[in-house]
Amino acid sequence: MRRRSKGSTTCGGTFDEEKLRRELEEVDAQAQDPQIWSDQDRAREVMRHRSELQRTAETAARLREVGEELEVLLEMAREGEAGVESELELALRRVGPLLDRIELTTKMTGEHDGANAFIEIHPGAGGTESQDWAQMLERLYLRWCERRGYEAELLDEQPGEEAGIKSATLLVKGPYAYGYLKSENGIHRLVRISPFDAQARRHTSFASAHVYPEVDEEVDLEIPEKDIRVDRYCSSGPGGQGVNTTYSAVRLVHVPSGIIVTCQNERSQIKNLASAMKVLKARLYELELEKREEELEKLKGPKKDISWGNQIRSYVLQPYRMVKDLRTGHEIGDADRVLDGDIDGFIEAFLHWQVQKGQQEAPS
Repeated sequence: MRRRSKGSTTCGGTFDEEKLRRELEEVDAQAQDPQIWSDQDRAREVMRHRSELQRTAETAARLREVGEELEVLLEMAREGEAGVESELELALRRVGPLLDRIELTTKMTGEHDGANAFIEIHPGAGGTESQDWAQMLERLYLRWCERRGYEAELLDEQPGEEAGIKSATLLVKGPYAYGYLKSENGIHRLVRISPFDAQARRHTSFASAHVYPEVDEEVDLEIPEKDIRVDRYCSSGPGGQGVNTTYSAVRLVHVPSGIIVTCQNERSQIKNLASAMKVLKARLYELELEKREEELEKLKGPKKDISWGNQIRSYVLQPYRMVKDLRTGHEIGDADRVLDGDIDGFIEAFLHWQVQKGQQEAPS
């Protein structure tokens, strides 16, 4: 596996308005090429890149405007004009959230932080109770994508027998999707009065979210055909018209690693196979990165914990209502708001925590 070099914009050059203008002109020229629309994947990528550049350009313009406004107000304050202090305070309040978002972006220095993200959701032991919690977690991420303006594509979903889901795979498309969502990687714990318990007892359920970046074409990863087993079957569904009667669903089994990927959201077997291959490539790339990290950890010493075996967040709905991240200590009392997709506070706390952790582990 090797990664070809690719030009990138450093944090110092993120808001170079002249450079952004030139890049937008280049992307617009690509979008005007009639041949690009014959390749829908390429067209979507070009338009996604244009939207990202446009957002960055708008942020740069807003920062420039605020900077000019603050300079004028500061000059007026030096000259002793009355009432300037309150105007200056209001201007600082307006720019505060914008600067916070920019600061968070600068903390995303990982190789794949700017990439799209896959989310795999699986229930823990506990049958219907855990499967229902897994579906609640799926809804949480779909609502978060709506809040962010990200596109969420459901690649695969296996419904439970009575309620909930046995598994789901989402592809989240948007700038820094993986950089934000990597905070969700781990075990999520729910405590509530079970709606499936006739005696209304309190239950604890677990579900896992596995987040990994979408691998782009710049990554040279060869997968020999002999290492892959392809199974084709009828798509499953809740019944009625939701059941596909053709063999359009695809299951890929990577024999050497044991990784299994399924995709059944499309009615076309060819499209499902292409999506499944994309997921498999991303999983194998991530597996290779994990092996490298494990080798480095062996040099540092024994690992103190295994992230997959530890819950990262608790969602308590009974006897009190509280959502708390066990890594950062960040907590919110409005559990309903969190379950409705408002997890930005946890994401921001995780990014700050990650930076602090990296500074503590760095050799002095």
